[in-house]
Amino acid sequence: MKSYLYLLLASSLQALDSTTPREVTTPFPTITNLAVEWRIEGDDDLDASCEMKFRKAGATEWRSGMTLRRVPAGSSQKTDPIITWTNRLSGSVFDLEPGTEYEIELKLRDPDGGAATRIVKASTRPEPVAAKDAVIKNGSKADLKSAKPGEVLLLADGDYGAVTFNRDGEPGKPIVYRSTSGKAVFSEIGLTDRKWVYLEGLTVNGPVRLNNTEHCVVRRCIINSQFGIKAYKPGMMNACIEDNVITGVRKWDPAIMGAGGDNEGEGIQFTGSGNVIRHNRVTGFRDCISHMEDGGAVSQQCNDILNNDISAGLDDGIEADFALSNCRILRNRLTNCFVGISSQPGLGGPNYFIRNVMFNLTYSAFKLHRYSIGDVILHNTVVKAGDGFGNYTSEPFDHALIQNNLFIGGKATDVKYRGYSPGRGRAVDVQNFGDHCVIDFNAYATHGMTFEGKIRSWTFTTFPGTEFEPHGIKVTLDVLAQPIFPDDPAKIYEPPDLRLKPESAIIDVAILLPNVNDIFHGKAPDLGAYEAKTNLPIYGPRP
Repeated sequence: MKSYLYLLLASSLQALDSTTPREVTTPFPTITNLAVEWRIEGDDDLDASCEMKFRKAGATEWRSGMTLRRVPAGSSQKTDPIITWTNRLSGSVFDLEPGTEYEIELKLRDPDGGAATRIVKASTRPEPVAAKDAVIKNGSKADLKSAKPGEVLLLADGDYGAVTFNRDGEPGKPIVYRSTSGKAVFSEIGLTDRKWVYLEGLTVNGPVRLNNTEHCVVRRCIINSQFGIKAYKPGMMNACIEDNVITGVRKWDPAIMGAGGDNEGEGIQFTGSGNVIRHNRVTGFRDCISHMEDGGAVSQQCNDILNNDISAGLDDGIEADFALSNCRILRNRLTNCFVGISSQPGLGGPNYFIRNVMFNLTYSAFKLHRYSIGDVILHNTVVKAGDGFGNYTSEPFDHALIQNNLFIGGKATDVKYRGYSPGRGRAVDVQNFGDHCVIDFNAYATHGMTFEGKIRSWTFTTFPGTEFEPHGIKVTLDVLAQPIFPDDPAKIYEPPDLRLKPESAIIDVAILLPNVNDIFHGKAPDLGAYEAKTNLPIYGPRP
């Protein structure tokens, strides 16, 4: 009888370690990225893996994608409300063509048992533009509330005051309100409850409200306001906010920095899923681009924050807090911010922070606080006084992947900003995180002081490490073609060119990550945000 119970117990434990695959979903496709969620049961030992390939529907050759991340079921800690997530493998396919159908092949493996292959189809959203057969009309303030689906209303120059729009477009037939001169001027705009309404080329000297909207667009507008674009609960879905210049009222002033500073004002603040925030120039806010937090947030997944040019963020340049999964913060430039990017917390993930460039941050580059889970931090370049990569919290982050980054810290003025220190000048100071994190293949430097770093209890002056950074590299500021350093964090700097020197020690040494860095020059990818011999990305509005 005892042997039977032992066998039964052993069988039960084995079953918990094996994987049972369930449904595959592709939630909230965006214009250039797709998400994959494969729900599973079991795999308590977290050793299941899933390779991913993709191709255009009908094509013959597959391209490798980044391996899906293993996301154990869990819940947030010390949030209001508590948020839970399911047991799954999850990931994204990056930088696809708009309006295109793709096939995605998934191969799940678990050494304890459980294997499956699935092929799913998903399509990116098309570029949100006026209908090809749109009816183009000239209009004035009197015509704003009579526009019909499929019409483009060319607005005359003038003062339109505060306007709340009351008309919806239709799929494929949006209503477009357009100014070709930028001289149609509004004191504020309300799009609350609207669907398929596009604003193009307007000037707004007040907020643009997008509460409870679907498939709306704000494009090439000039917005001057303490609060720029706002989409409060229930938020916006599948919006596109692109190529705008959004300017706040807050000046770069150390006396008002941080969460408790007198710096109220948000550039783009929203909740919801499937939104694309790209190529905007956002300056002079508490948070320049921001998710909602705690009770103000609904499901925030599959949001793309891409190629924005951000400066003078008195708290966070980008606040990706309360991101559930597959939010993608890619290729942004952040200059003169208190915190570069916040994930406080990530809610299971994966949430991706890739090829962002940060210069002159008075506190930290990445704020992974409030038990953040699932942060994927790849190919970023950070140059700041104080600690290059410092994370200061007693609430450990976990299930993070931190690879192929360039972190440069160094000597800082002996000052605190509203009680917050930029750090002592270590290359890295990250001491409190969970056992499921990978930190490797990064390059570190300090400027103006002796090199030192600390990861958990390991204080080091050279590489390699053992548990962490067995492939880490010690470099100097001279790996940059233009080795500039922000000696005075209180000063406001112009965005520098942080590309690599041709003979840099961090060229051809990055670990290969499919669909992230597999297009490269030389023998292997380069560390940091920039691949050598490539042009700078376009940050902010496109020509």
